[in-house]
Amino acid sequence: MTMKTLARLDAVAAVLLLVWAGMVLGFALLMAPLLFGLLPSRDLAGMIAGRVVARLDLAAWIAFGAAILLVQGSRWMLELREDLLGPMRLWSAAALLALLMCFTSAFIVSPKLHAIRARMDGPVESLAPDHPDRAAYRKAHGISRQLMGLRLLLALALAAGTLALPRKSAEAVRP
Repeated sequence: MTMKTLARLDAVAAVLLLVWAGMVLGFALLMAPLLFGLLPSRDLAGMIAGRVVARLDLAAWIAFGAAILLVQGSRWMLELREDLLGPMRLWSAAALLALLMCFTSAFIVSPKLHAIRARMDGPVESLAPDHPDRAAYRKAHGISRQLMGLRLLLALALAAGTLALPRKSAEAVRP
């Protein structure tokens, strides 16, 4: 594989990560404030926002997974001959951490939020401030926001990190 091909694959991976990061920023900075500011009920706004977050989770799986395939697939044999801890391994560890956060959000936190909502008789804001379901919902929602923020930072770091990845061709590495 040539250096030019590796650079192109890195660019595609960076674009995928930046597109996902842009979607998250658009949701966090534009859509969520509008939903909660304009809709008559925070409950309705939360339901719509929850559906958008589920789609962002799916897009995160696609963006991070495709980035790993593009970057790793082109270098995995080269990495076997390199240092124990290099830019490729650090990039890979960060990408796998992002996928772990995708898993946590999609299969642990989101189902927990749905289970809490299913137990409620009405909107979250109708519960007393010290109600256990309201506290549990607030905690799970906070974890969900933190996971999204951390994945956003990882997406930006991984996109920037593609610049530091090795681009030696297979011919240049042969002993």
